Amino acid sequence: MLDINLAADYASLTMIESGQSPTLLKLHKILYYVQAWHLALTSTPLLDEKFQAWVHGPVSPSLYNRYKTTKNMFSLITEEDIDINSLNSLDDDSRYHIDAVLESYGHLSGTQLEELTHQEMPWKKARGKAGKYERATRAISETDMANYYKRMAQPELPDEDESKKE
Repeated sequence: MLDINLAADYASLTMIESGQSPTLLKLHKILYYVQAWHLALTSTPLLDEKFQAWVHGPVSPSLYNRYKTTKNMFSLITEEDIDINSLNSLDDDSRYHIDAVLESYGHLSGTQLEELTHQEMPWKKARGKAGKYERATRAISETDMANYYKRMAQPELPDEDESKKE
């Protein structure tokens, strides 16, 4: 599995080089979608991290801890925040997958990505009965992520709840 900080550095640098100014909020959501779509397409996680269902959407605890003393969720990630030397160790398949997610979601802001994840079952299910602004740290199920995004990619698949009714 890929270290989430390596994926974060690659995604951040890619966004910066394309003229975007990624926030930490956006980076968390992009990496969540990297993991979700990898699970959906390959049935295996790419990143060595479980995402939690926080108030602002899916969050990587490791990435949060990396920046917690220097940034808040709305702070910009800059080239100074990136370990550029480590990027040489990133394999081509991981680069390709991260690039594909950035192509699909990179044009959205962190706030737009937050709103999107709030509409999706994996985050909502992990939040459970937590209030809108209540702190919660439940992990988002990778099985739920895989099934939900697989259905998005192949809408002809039966909804898991529908197939249980038969």
